[in-house]
Amino acid sequence: MRFRFEAEQRQFEASLRDLLASADVPSVARAWASGDYASGRKLWQRLTELGVGELAEHPVELVIAFEELGRAAVPGPYVESVAVLPVLLPDRDGELMATVAAPPAVPFGCDAAAADAWYVLDGTTLHAATVEDEIASVDAARRLAVLRAGDVVASDVDAEAALDRGALATAAQLLGAGYGLLHRATEYAEARRQFGKPIGSFQAIKHQLADVYVGLELARPLLFGAALGLDGPTRSRDVSAAKVACTGAAYRAARAALQVHGAIGYTAEYDLALWLTKVRALVSAWGTQRFHRDRVLAAVRVG
Repeated sequence: MRFRFEAEQRQFEASLRDLLASADVPSVARAWASGDYASGRKLWQRLTELGVGELAEHPVELVIAFEELGRAAVPGPYVESVAVLPVLLPDRDGELMATVAAPPAVPFGCDAAAADAWYVLDGTTLHAATVEDEIASVDAARRLAVLRAGDVVASDVDAEAALDRGALATAAQLLGAGYGLLHRATEYAEARRQFGKPIGSFQAIKHQLADVYVGLELARPLLFGAALGLDGPTRSRDVSAAKVACTGAAYRAARAALQVHGAIGYTAEYDLALWLTKVRALVSAWGTQRFHRDRVLAAVRVG
């Protein structure tokens, strides 16, 4: 697929990347993991002022935004607030941080303690919800919660469209996190020296990082192809294919980054852990690999 960003889209991408680069996101993520949401809420406000909260009807820009959020390892229920709930509640306040569970594919709410509102999607009915219990995640900056459904907020909502947007945004986050891991591994390989040479000069390291780059670049057209076809007849198939590809590419990037860093990569205090654990948590978020492979297979059989 030949795809080229328009000038405004490139400017939006650059603005997001600059904002996140200046925000010290690793410190924000560590504070978020400790239960201190102040800096994360401040970053949320800055991003909504940039227009991130109003992207539900602009799939390409949505993917651009979530790729940058993943690249920087930004914490928070952005998928739920920005990609999913605007489909279910078109008139909701885009500046409110909210979370939603949609069992069985999405059994838990994300970051309920930081959210302003909570919802449960049951079939095509959306309920307001209360938080029953919190569950630890492999990503300390991504807390899960058991939500109990309450009053009906909306009926006959387009649940499948909401699920697809959640999966698409998660795929973009994963791809961005993969690029973030590749960048950090490349920087480390250029700085770390063995036998008097940067380890990045060794063929084994070069080939490993090159394979990661190729995998990410091959997944990216599927992601943007799904964004472009989000209103088309093959939406669910394309979104699931993108989620499978981006998950695989990001997971490969995480493994390679850990191997390049060696023992230091295993330490929770080292910033690499923020990306490693985020990828691990997002692998099954908004649909497992098996769920999305089954959807692709079903679509191919029908076709």
